Amino acid sequence: MAPVVHPVVADVTARVTERSRATRTAYLERLSRAASELSLRPARTDLGCSNLAHAVAACGGSDRTMMAADTGVSLGIITSYNDMLSAHAPFEHYPSAMKQTAREVGAVARVAGGVPAMCDGITQGRSGMELSLFSRDVIAMSTAIALSHDVFDGALLLGVCDKIVPGLVAGALSFGHLPVALVPAGPMSSGRSNAEKAETRKAYAAGEVGRDELLASEVASYHSPGTCTFYGTANSNQMLMDVMGLHLPGAAFVHPDDPLRDALTAATTRRVAEIAASDAPYGIGQVVSERSVVNGVVALLATGGSTNHTMHLIAMAAAAGIDLTWEDFDDLSAAVPSVARIYPNGPADVNHFHAAGGTPFLVRTLLDSGLLHGDVLTLAGQGLHHYTRRPELVDGKLRFVDAAPSSGDPDVLRPATDPFAPDGGLRVLRGTLGHAVIKVSAVAEKDRVVEAPARVFTDQVGFLQAFSRRELDRDVVVVIREQGPSANGMPELHALTPSLGVLQKRGYAVALVTDGRMSGASGAIPAAIHVTPESVHAGPISKIQDGDVIRVDSTTGRLDVLVDDAELAARLPSRRVTDDGVGTGRELFASMRAAVGRADEGAHVFTTLGRAYREGVHGGADLDDTYLKTMPQEEDVR
Repeated sequence: MAPVVHPVVADVTARVTERSRATRTAYLERLSRAASELSLRPARTDLGCSNLAHAVAACGGSDRTMMAADTGVSLGIITSYNDMLSAHAPFEHYPSAMKQTAREVGAVARVAGGVPAMCDGITQGRSGMELSLFSRDVIAMSTAIALSHDVFDGALLLGVCDKIVPGLVAGALSFGHLPVALVPAGPMSSGRSNAEKAETRKAYAAGEVGRDELLASEVASYHSPGTCTFYGTANSNQMLMDVMGLHLPGAAFVHPDDPLRDALTAATTRRVAEIAASDAPYGIGQVVSERSVVNGVVALLATGGSTNHTMHLIAMAAAAGIDLTWEDFDDLSAAVPSVARIYPNGPADVNHFHAAGGTPFLVRTLLDSGLLHGDVLTLAGQGLHHYTRRPELVDGKLRFVDAAPSSGDPDVLRPATDPFAPDGGLRVLRGTLGHAVIKVSAVAEKDRVVEAPARVFTDQVGFLQAFSRRELDRDVVVVIREQGPSANGMPELHALTPSLGVLQKRGYAVALVTDGRMSGASGAIPAAIHVTPESVHAGPISKIQDGDVIRVDSTTGRLDVLVDDAELAARLPSRRVTDDGVGTGRELFASMRAAVGRADEGAHVFTTLGRAYREGVHGGADLDDTYLKTMPQEEDVR
């Protein structure tokens, strides 16, 4: 008998389902219409002869014969391959291998299109980072363009890192009647430990070591093809695709050079072709359901995953007609135990997590505790129990075996009955500064409440200059505003982390408040991020002045500026003093900055909600009242 679903998980799922009823129903009806148009024939047979001739022209041999026939499955490959980035370089040879596998099962696979894959690690602290978040929506649109030719019966999505996977999923959900699989490439082998790397960064920020030593440390950490090994957004993506049933079971963290990786890629190709050719095909829009989305949130919380997914999961869910909110994350976090310690939440990296049991053990322990919905549709079939098995090669053949009943390393991965912490470590903050999220899984208990004077900056450079002059050697809440989606594309602010860590190490109480991002590598500094409304929309953060006392309280979920209400209301919002968004291609994204929605709505451009909100409240004294109408009342907060 399956365990009873935890009451909080059941309640949140019911709430999401009810809230999404109209939009999800409309989405599923659209899928049903699209599927019925394809019944009893491959998609390409609906094309006119001239249209089909263009689709067949580049084919050769058996692929040409099959594409011109009225039977057989056609698979579209969407690839994020480039050979500049370690995580995506392994994809170079995937399409040729997939094409061969498809031929072996009487199908044809073709590269339908490519999507951009940029690296936040390279653009960190530079103007190119201002394109990063928007690249997710560009990827979604690029995916749709690739599939728009209507010649495919299924799709294989090659992607790994930060914005790439959410963009691929959101784009594919516009073709939700098609069977779709995500195809990962795996992490690089463990190099210099993440903890050692972080200490060298702090030493460099403090002036204790030079650039040569810093560069040697970084190169020893990021040293080969594959994803970075810390548990940031890229590896959170991979875990989510396992748990949400969009990979084959246990595929996330197999090394790029492991023969098992090639076997999983071939098996994924066969599986999508099998579903497409079956008498009862099902699409990604059915796999991504209310229950699978809640499963994703639970797994993210249980493993201390990236806070970027407080936006990405909302955006992916919205593409499937599902309305997910920060309050859903908050309620689940209070009930979901922390069962993994992966850097920055502990010393281990994702290779250690995988060796300890990885996602198969994770799914098993969360299912056994009633924290996941088992009754979901997945790439592997009906039921999440498929994902309690791990892949292995036996005599060159792929098979799936039950996950071990116990963790291989309880310092890295534990059962839900004996967790590292009783909650998921993510909090939603509310108060006079608006709405924000904070991850405390790597924050010491003594640092989880900070009340100190503010020092306000409008960019990272100003902060770093003040730090170098030792102006911040005191208890301080650092405020970095004008970093939201509409201001400058919401860049990652990891360049702040080493210096903030130095201040904390010097014994000061330190916190960060920003309308920008910090993601899954945020570490030990309490950081209230994604503050909404953002500064350029005249949010309360725009009225903070140097010296105002701010209280960041992750224990009660409050984010307040301790200034008299009348005085705060009388202040004029700050005006932007940053550059004009020109250069490094940023001028091409002006329309996206103008259209993007709020961070707590997924910060995507595929909605008019953000625009309507801004037109209603931008720039006036009414902002606080209008905004507070969307917030829980004081008694509810308490």
